[in-house]
Amino acid sequence: MDKMWPCFYRVSTKALIFDETKTKFLLMREDNGSRDFPGGGLEFGEDITESIIREVKEEAWLEVTWVASAPLYFVVSYNPEHDVRLGHPFYETKVKDFNFTPSEECQEIKFVTKEEAEKMNIRPNVVAFLKHCTL
Repeated sequence: MDKMWPCFYRVSTKALIFDETKTKFLLMREDNGSRDFPGGGLEFGEDITESIIREVKEEAWLEVTWVASAPLYFVVSYNPEHDVRLGHPFYETKVKDFNFTPSEECQEIKFVTKEEAEKMNIRPNVVAFLKHCTL
């Protein structure tokens, strides 16, 4: 990715997938051991639903069946690896099942509570999400 001007944010859509009780949310463990929500960079000309469907499939090979029409949360974070600031809209998302296929970006999926997530090796966007999360 080319360097962005410091006044801009890269948009990274995130799928907020709840368990059946809506008290836990799904995090993926990446190949480097960190945890993140499914999702990623919004491509030019792509809408939110397309982005979430594409990213969830690319990362975990899960089939998205529904994406909310508006985000539940919107947070910003800084990614020091790429020296970029990111805006993250979190959309409630449902998937057909949880039979995922491991990839570099998704070695494991796990439903966790906010308190459990706080004790994990989590990405900066997850840290930002947890500050605003009301679960």
